[in-house]
Amino acid sequence: MASDFVRNLIADRLGGKKFDDNTCEYKFTKIKREKEEALIRNPNMEFIDMGVGEPDAMADEGVVRVLSYEAKKWSNRGYSDNGIQEFKDTAVEYLKKVYKVENIDSNDEINHTIGAKPALAMIAQVFINPGDIMLMTIPGYFVTATYAEWLGGKVHKLPLHKENNFLPDLDKIPKGIVKKAKLLYLNYPNNPTGAVATKEFFTKVVVFAKKNNIAIVHDAAYGVLVYDGETPLSFLSVPGAKDVGVEIHTLSKAFNMTGWRIGFIAGNKDIIKAFRIIKDNNDSGQFKPIQYAGQYAMEHPEITENTIAKYSRRLDMLVSTLKGLGFKVEKPKGSFYLYVKIPRAIPHLRVFKTASEFAEYLITQKGIVTIPWDEAGHYVRFSVTFLAYGEKEERHIMEEIYNRLKNVKFSF
Repeated sequence: MASDFVRNLIADRLGGKKFDDNTCEYKFTKIKREKEEALIRNPNMEFIDMGVGEPDAMADEGVVRVLSYEAKKWSNRGYSDNGIQEFKDTAVEYLKKVYKVENIDSNDEINHTIGAKPALAMIAQVFINPGDIMLMTIPGYFVTATYAEWLGGKVHKLPLHKENNFLPDLDKIPKGIVKKAKLLYLNYPNNPTGAVATKEFFTKVVVFAKKNNIAIVHDAAYGVLVYDGETPLSFLSVPGAKDVGVEIHTLSKAFNMTGWRIGFIAGNKDIIKAFRIIKDNNDSGQFKPIQYAGQYAMEHPEITENTIAKYSRRLDMLVSTLKGLGFKVEKPKGSFYLYVKIPRAIPHLRVFKTASEFAEYLITQKGIVTIPWDEAGHYVRFSVTFLAYGEKEERHIMEEIYNRLKNVKFSF
């Protein structure tokens, strides 16, 4: 516990004197803690972890081989600052080959990042002054919004509903909010809904941005993870997008490089220039051998094919399993998440007023870890990045989920 001396010094953005009260506890940290506590109470239970979305596979052998080779070079030992040119050149070609994005200047319109999360934190520092408004979709990934608030800004939330294909309704934003807004954060394929955007929607976003002088940040962390005939869609592929915004990519999901912390930001050259200044004051660049390994990955986009096939298969299995238990679910078009509306109750036993209550029930009573979302309806997110070696083990996990829940009579 923090001493009174320290409590009096902690910034208000972290809770100040209430610092020990978990006032800013990260959602996923809370879930991990609840799982640890459940393990203590049920040491013999085998937990099925479908919570935090962290790929279960290793990076491709070729990627690892390049890292090893480059790490042995004396010339690669030092700081990389804003990155090596080879990585940026390859990222431009990757955008062109995979997303059909043309005309990105590898000198002025792209920069490496130490994964997507730090980039999303830094982008708020590019735009937000005290009193400025940031627009973001909910449920969603809150890193940029957290920093916006820490910088004295305000966050206006745009709810995602199934009726609108989990796309925000830009026309419903109050005019007073739009007038003060500076930044709109989007994320498609979406975490946690699994929804994908359309060219028509992104075109509308560009018009909205230009009309209202609002910058766009599109988080494309799950960009290539699309299924059943969908093709990867970049915001930057829409005419005019580069005039109003940037897109952030990471190699974590597509190439099983989560812990490697490598990605890039691309788009408007003025935003990129400002981002580089912020980044220079936050880090000294990712280890050069990791950038060379990332370069190899992007030169081999076929690496992702097996990953896409695996997640698509697992989503099919999970949808089938949950439907068999009475849940109303549909396979998402993208990401590796399944967004599931919670049951109202277990008649005569328990009522679930929130997704947090249902998620806690699944963890403590059934050993199934999910992430709750109560921001726009009450849903839990299942991730299909669970640890399993091959289809046989995947089916075993699905059977285990079914067996643990089959005797529970949920009402929906």
